[in-house]
Amino acid sequence: MMQVRSGQRYVSAVCATSIVVVKGPSSDIDLKCGGTAMVAAGTDVDSRPGPAAGYDQGTIIGKRYWDEKTGLEVVCTSAGPGSLSLGDRVLPERPPQPLPSSD
Repeated sequence: MMQVRSGQRYVSAVCATSIVVVKGPSSDIDLKCGGTAMVAAGTDVDSRPGPAAGYDQGTIIGKRYWDEKTGLEVVCTSAGPGSLSLGDRVLPERPPQPLPSSD
């Protein structure tokens, strides 16, 4: 479990995925990528064995991923084959926000 805040950067321990937290939840969370806990950017990761089965749908650079229940929102800054998750729950892509009309 970890406390994440806006602006923090994390990298996957199993693939090339990296993220920046856009909105952090108020409580500790179990942020994972590829089924393994993410680590703070700058942490030395020796080997990247690849994502676990069920957590291998991948991430897309520039896309936002979110969890409606906790309020967590992150943006992918480096794509990889691992899926982002909170515990066992895979994070979906955040749908695009509609622009206001220009009447």
